[in-house]
Formats: sequence, C-alpha cells, structure tokens
Amino acid sequence: MNIDGYYSTRKNVFERIRDASVATKILMSLMMACLTGIMAQIIIPLPWTPVPITAQTFAVLCSGLFLGKKYGCLSQILYIVLGVAFIPWFGGMTGGLDVLLGSTGGFFIGFVIASYFIGLITEKYADARNFKKMALTIGIANFALIYIPGLAGLALFLSMQGTPVGIVDLLMMGLVPFIAGDIVKILGAASVSKVFLPKD
Repeated sequence: MNIDGYYSTRKNVFERIRDASVATKILMSLMMACLTGIMAQIIIPLPWTPVPITAQTFAVLCSGLFLGKKYGCLSQILYIVLGVAFIPWFGGMTGGLDVLLGSTGGFFIGFVIASYFIGLITEKYADARNFKKMALTIGIANFALIYIPGLAGLALFLSMQGTPVGIVDLLMMGLVPFIAGDIVKILGAASVSKVFLPKD
C-alpha cells in the first residue's frame, strides 16, 4: 500500500467508526471494556501500597482515541458496571462493589473522565491528532484526570481504614511508582493516534 492509500484507508476507517450505528458503537464500547479488563490482568503488586501497577490505563487512554467522547466514556462505564455486577475483570481477576469502594475506586472514576476528555479533543480538534499534541492531551488525562480522583479515593479509603497518610506518603503510594510506566503508556497511546487517526 502506498502512502496515499494508507492515508485514505485511515480516514475511511475513522469515518466508518464515527458514522456507525448506535448498536455498533455500543458493541465496540463493550469490546473496549473487555480489552480494559484483559489489560487489567497484567499486574505488578507493590508491597507498600494497595494500588498495583496494571496495563489497563493504556486501554482507557485508547478508548477515547478510537471511540470518541461518548462511546469511549461508555466503554469505561461498562467496564466498571460489569465488573461490579458479575465479571471479575478488575486487577487480579477481582470484581464486585468492594473493589469499587476500595483503594482503587477513585481511579475508576478517573478512567471515565479521562476517556471522555481524550475523545472530546480527538473529535473536536483534528489538528490535535498529531504525536506531540496527543501526547500532551493524553498526559493531562492520565496525570490530572485519572490521578486526582484516584489519589482522593485512596486518601479517603486509608482514612476510613484508620490509617490516614500525609501528602508525601500518599504520592509515594498512589503516584510516584507509576510515573515511568505511565509515560510509556502515554507515548504508546500517542503513537497509536499518529498511526491510526486521520489529521483532517
């Protein structure tokens, strides 16, 4: 395939996803929820924090890129609702309301917000679909929109457990160990956007 054919195919695929029927978009949202659940099983527990390293954030970031704000957001809502209801696909093959109300509950809320934000920028600003701008957008989504509610939820959980922590300890438990891996995921998602998203 020559470069013009590649650009044409990329644009056609993007437009077909955008113009798909509601039923098709809901199915794609469910598939993205499944991918998030699968990626959540790639897990590295850390002994000093109840928050493990997982790969699911990469799927969260990509959900907005591919499905846009509405259905990318829906994919993460489905991931949470189905995980609470009956599918044990949260980190470490866990599920149920206890997980949502646990140490990582705030991060789940962040997943929904981040997916919506990335989808909004992807849909509204075609000129943002380049590597640098998408890396910045995805970085904001990751480090602000996921971690702010995530850290707030972790702090609340620890407080309710009778072990409140200061800001430095909170950051060491819920942010600092994840920075390097998150940078890799951000750059990976930005690369995906460069390869698969049209620039007009």
